[in-house]
Amino acid sequence: MLIAFLLLLLIAAAVVAMILLLSLHKIGPTEVGLVTRRFSAKKLENDNPIAFAGEAGYQSELLMPGLRFKSWLVFAVDKYPWVQVPAGQLGVVITQFGEPLPTGAKSAMYKPSFGQFSDLDAFVNNGGQKGVQRPVLSPGTTLPLHPIAFLVITRDRVFGRPVSEELLRQQPLTPMSFGLAPTDLEVVRIARDANSQADMVGIVSTLEGNPLSSGDIANRLGQFEDIAEMERNGAASDAELIERLFSNKNELHNNYQDFQGFLDHGGRIGLQHDPLLYGAYILNPFLVRVEKVPMLVVEQGQVAVVKAYVGLAPSDTSGADFKFGMLVRPGHRGIWQEPLRTGKYPINPYCYKAELVPTAILTLNWADRVSAAHNLDSKLEQIVAKSSEGFVFRMDLQVQIHIPDTRAPRVISTVGTIRNLVDEVLQAAVGNHFRDTLQSMPAVRFVETRQQVQREAYARISEQIATYFVETRGVYIQDVILPQDLVNVLTEREIAKQEIATFEQQKQAQLQRIETEQARGTADMQAELAKSKVGVTIKTNNSNARKAEADGEAFYIEQTGKAKGAEVLAVGLAKAEAYDAQVKALGANATAIVNGIDAIAKSGMPLVPHILVAGGNASSLDGLAAVLMKYMTPGK
Repeated sequence: MLIAFLLLLLIAAAVVAMILLLSLHKIGPTEVGLVTRRFSAKKLENDNPIAFAGEAGYQSELLMPGLRFKSWLVFAVDKYPWVQVPAGQLGVVITQFGEPLPTGAKSAMYKPSFGQFSDLDAFVNNGGQKGVQRPVLSPGTTLPLHPIAFLVITRDRVFGRPVSEELLRQQPLTPMSFGLAPTDLEVVRIARDANSQADMVGIVSTLEGNPLSSGDIANRLGQFEDIAEMERNGAASDAELIERLFSNKNELHNNYQDFQGFLDHGGRIGLQHDPLLYGAYILNPFLVRVEKVPMLVVEQGQVAVVKAYVGLAPSDTSGADFKFGMLVRPGHRGIWQEPLRTGKYPINPYCYKAELVPTAILTLNWADRVSAAHNLDSKLEQIVAKSSEGFVFRMDLQVQIHIPDTRAPRVISTVGTIRNLVDEVLQAAVGNHFRDTLQSMPAVRFVETRQQVQREAYARISEQIATYFVETRGVYIQDVILPQDLVNVLTEREIAKQEIATFEQQKQAQLQRIETEQARGTADMQAELAKSKVGVTIKTNNSNARKAEADGEAFYIEQTGKAKGAEVLAVGLAKAEAYDAQVKALGANATAIVNGIDAIAKSGMPLVPHILVAGGNASSLDGLAAVLMKYMTPGK
């Protein structure tokens, strides 16, 4: 009997020892113990799987690392690893208990008291809701989360134990079990694209929030009331408006990482106006999607004309004379009157379409080659023209145009794009002008008057495209490919011209030969020519000397004659005056006799003449007078 009692006592002690051993639980340093109560008089309510008041089922209190005691008879303990989010990944938290989500909600409201969800009582007491939680766990996070209360999805594994039958059938769980791709659970990085080396921005679409206002296609916090306020003040320039539009409001919600803050500031569902710039972002893939697109880069020699699909209602600023649409100030829907200058702009291409317009001189080729700088002339081909005689020939043409930066918005409003300007406007204007011009003139005349045709084309094309607010800087005929028949005619004509030129050159050669022979003969007679020239020089000098002597003697005679003449004149005048006085004093006859006697005395004539003159009754004076008259006759 005693042996049986001792055996029974030993069995009881073994059972107790076994129960005690089974009630001891060693929880590892990175583990938690999930306690399950086997039975209780209390029952869970509201379909929550976790007991907070001793109900049977999963208990809210976890066993932390260490040696822990829980009666094996009442409780079962299962070990689960702490939640660990690897570097470069994020953890999405899904709660499997709590208050139900409001109708239409896709995620649970977050409160700061929730912390990182490690305090289950705080979560419940502050109205935590079931479903996807808006914050995500950042890389490197390590937390002892309740494995029934929370599921944490990372790229490589899912932490926690699902309670829904659907998820239990999908064991082991992966991100695909929740409709996510593994890449959705990685940190979003916005950086330069490795392949294209383009600067990138992140275009954000949110999957939860109030709907957009009627007519809006994208959400901007505060809408565009700040732009309207700047316009009402009247001091803002277009550049300042642009600066405000591209200065995003992402600081209000930490670049969509604080999704609760995004909603609290009036964030709405759908496409977002403000993009993400360079950086790494921890975004909830259930709530935020990011598309990477190239940043708008406006190079030197370009402007960007902006077509805005969002903003205030259009208000035309182009004036009544502009008939090609409307221009608006930045911040309004429509084509902005102010283009974007050189720089980089993080704009949303779904909200704004930027048309790059070259403002440097643009060269377009109507030829087989294409300008590598812009490729706008890829559809332009050689101009095929027909002359008045029916000759068909091809022409390579080059046209240079310029679009002033201030006129770029008007150009885009008129033609839509620069490609349209080239393909639709310039191609027709240039091609038709040359076809019409060449069809009305002979082919040979075109070849001969090519420069004139080019000048006329420049004037005509300039006039036509000026109506599109584009300047023409040059029209150049590069090459003309003539038909073979015409080439033959022109070749024969040129050969004839060259033969004429050859004959003319031969003629000139013969003439030059004659000149050469003459020069050679002159050289051979150079000595005699020199002697002859010396003799000519001597004779010339002698002749000049005699001429000078004769000129001197003539001058002497002339001057002497003038002097003698003056003397005779003076003597004669004096004698005349004396004779006049004698006549007045003596009378004419007496004066004649006195002067006659005086003349005889000066001449040395004998007083007694060789011939005696006598008369009958006349006196001796009569005879003397007769003698004087004889000597006074000419020649005596």
